[in-house]
Amino acid sequence: MPARIATATDSAGVKSARRTIELLETFAGHESWLSLAELHARTGIPRSSLHGLLRTLLETGWLQADRTETRYRLGIRTLICGTAYLDRDPVVPYATEAMEQVREQTGFTTHYARRNGNEVVYLESRESRRSVHLISRVGRTLPAHATALGKALLAELTRDEVAALCAGPLPALTPNTVVELPTLHAECALIRDRGFAAELEEGTAGIRCVAAVVPYRIPGTDAMSCSMPTDQATDADVRHAAELLVRTTVELGQRLRRAGIR
Repeated sequence: MPARIATATDSAGVKSARRTIELLETFAGHESWLSLAELHARTGIPRSSLHGLLRTLLETGWLQADRTETRYRLGIRTLICGTAYLDRDPVVPYATEAMEQVREQTGFTTHYARRNGNEVVYLESRESRRSVHLISRVGRTLPAHATALGKALLAELTRDEVAALCAGPLPALTPNTVVELPTLHAECALIRDRGFAAELEEGTAGIRCVAAVVPYRIPGTDAMSCSMPTDQATDADVRHAAELLVRTTVELGQRLRRAGIR
């Protein structure tokens, strides 16, 4: 007997699944503990439904509670699920090798990210050995318009596609963040011409960054960057990192295509 296709009568089940996803994404976007009242205010999910969802997620390890059992945050099963994505991504081993080469030749931190809508998600990072803040960025998401990684990937899209993704007010992460769509369009055009993206303290104060797309998909979905403290990197360092990234990403794209990875 063929599997039954979901119909309108399954709306309760679908609604429950959507609410669960919304809850997990709310926790992922918030750094501190959240109470039921705060979750209700952020999601609009009725308190009666929230009680049941929180209890289920808590019992299954997707959430953990504080000592008072009145506030919650993501549990260990979210990490297990997230690392499973990376473990099964065929690109990551190739990207890791390329990132190691860039870090060794520049001395600075390298990142590998993938665009997800109007955000970039960090899949892998290699910190500079001179770094004073060894913070893993795997799984971190940032607005695409505010990072060199994101702008390199936005430049892969048409003007209309960029406008659709970046509609409405663009959030500023620092005073230098590009928040005007015409300026973003101009930067995308420049990126297409020179082959790499650059930003100066647009995503993080005290950090300048260059990035290039890995050309194994059309349009490109992945990019690699080199992040440099503004007080340690000269203009010559930035040019060297940009040129190295362009060569490295081209070579990486070729390796991925030869391996049949699309």
